[in-house]
Amino acid sequence: MEQKSLCTGDDVENVIRSYSNMVYRLAFSQTTNKSDADDIYQEVFLRYIRKRPQFETEEHRKAWFIRVTVNCCKKVWVSAWIRKKASMDESIAFETKEEVNLHYELQKLPMKYRAVIHLFYYEDMSIEEISRVLKQKPSTTRAQLTSARYKLKEIMSKEDYDV
Repeated sequence: MEQKSLCTGDDVENVIRSYSNMVYRLAFSQTTNKSDADDIYQEVFLRYIRKRPQFETEEHRKAWFIRVTVNCCKKVWVSAWIRKKASMDESIAFETKEEVNLHYELQKLPMKYRAVIHLFYYEDMSIEEISRVLKQKPSTTRAQLTSARYKLKEIMSKEDYDV
């Protein structure tokens, strides 16, 4: 029985270097926990190395990484382990105080809104691209983005931010 060989060297390193920040930030924005984000990060790149998927374009590769990351995040949220563990205040390094504040306010949104906000603003994806990656209708994505903006504005106005 012939065993599938793993991706090697420079190719994998370049892909990881290109997508590591995006995958980690997306995982952290969804889980709000460094340990879970680390686990998801490792799982996503392990899947990439093991499966060696073929992509038509870089956009296709990016969509694959986002989809796998979102799926891994969902698996974490439904696990019994997560439901029974106590949360710790963890953070990721941000460059400005505004980024830190925004990050904490985004964590107050439901997970479905965080994913749409993150992909739209941090990954500069269009409504159509987000819809394809999250496997939902563009109208659903648009509605989620509108609701997320509204809820975020409500949250931030309660916290005395300048909105």
